[in-house]
Amino acid sequence: MTQTPTKSAPAPRDPAKKARLVIWILLGAIVAAGVIWYAVFTAAKPAPAPPQPAAAAELVRSDSHRVTSPVTEKAQLVEFLDFECESCRAAYPLVEELKKEYGDRITFVNRYFPLPGHRNSGTSALAVEAAAQQGQYEQMYAKMFETQPQWGEKQDSQAPLFRTFAQDLGLDLAKYDAAVADEKTIDRIRKDVADGRALGVTGTPTFFLNGEKLVLSTEADFRQKLTDAAK
Repeated sequence: MTQTPTKSAPAPRDPAKKARLVIWILLGAIVAAGVIWYAVFTAAKPAPAPPQPAAAAELVRSDSHRVTSPVTEKAQLVEFLDFECESCRAAYPLVEELKKEYGDRITFVNRYFPLPGHRNSGTSALAVEAAAQQGQYEQMYAKMFETQPQWGEKQDSQAPLFRTFAQDLGLDLAKYDAAVADEKTIDRIRKDVADGRALGVTGTPTFFLNGEKLVLSTEADFRQKLTDAAK
């Protein structure tokens, strides 16, 4: 009787190497997003004004969220992000590493950029901004990325879940609710989106180093750019 040759088992893969590869595959897969999704901000409200001309855009505003505070700033790294974006979540651990490595020389700045097709990207940005008004920006920012698999890609509003996050962080829920409903909070996010669009942001995450939009291919390339800027 003829026996079928036994196939050898595939060689084991390095999990760490695979995880790093996934990050760059996701970053490389970012495509033009087209028109930015304003639905969560404009329901039952007048249509937003046309986007600002490029000359009026600001990469960093006085109220932008600076998540590192170097004594001597050598450079600024600005990230436009979407909390429901899988590529942003994939890059999140690396960005946290870079903050620890370069945060004493580089100011890391985060700006909101909800994308179309993400039902809760705007809602999550509102929750984070409401938390920021109580001094809990970074805590809610981290919570969103850590729990994204739980709520991302859902078609129903995740606002009730985000409110439980606020409760877990010990926020004053009356103030949180008021901030989420406040037009000023919504306008704060619109401003980031308008600046991003005028600056040529079409997908997330998009990074600017000292005003220059980065085109990244590898983690080593990213680190080298930061190393050069931090000298």
